[in-house]
Amino acid sequence: MIALAQTPEPSKAPRLQPTRFQQLTTLLGERLLGNLQGSWRFRSGVLLALLLGSYLGNNLTAWLLPYFPGGRPFLVLALVLAIELIVRLRGRLVGRSPAVGWILCDNFRIGFVYSVVLEAFKLGS
Repeated sequence: MIALAQTPEPSKAPRLQPTRFQQLTTLLGERLLGNLQGSWRFRSGVLLALLLGSYLGNNLTAWLLPYFPGGRPFLVLALVLAIELIVRLRGRLVGRSPAVGWILCDNFRIGFVYSVVLEAFKLGS
């Protein structure tokens, strides 16, 4: 008879060594999927902030373009610099675990920058 190798029980499974790479992958997983955890209110707020940032990024560039003297490239540069100012302020004001408002602000910023960069790719074509 052939002996089959038994897999260890989940509680007795060998743990990975705590190397720097393992810590990095764990941290990246928590950062990337951290917004998908929590209550439905939190998840829907995060998704709405992302979509609202994308929507405003698309429409704000079109709305401000006639009023901005440097044209579209300078408008996009000014908007990205304003967003980077918010990032720098967040880094100084918030510690390790940000509050819900800062998480919503981050997702708004991600959606906004995504739409502005997408607008820049439309300029190139």
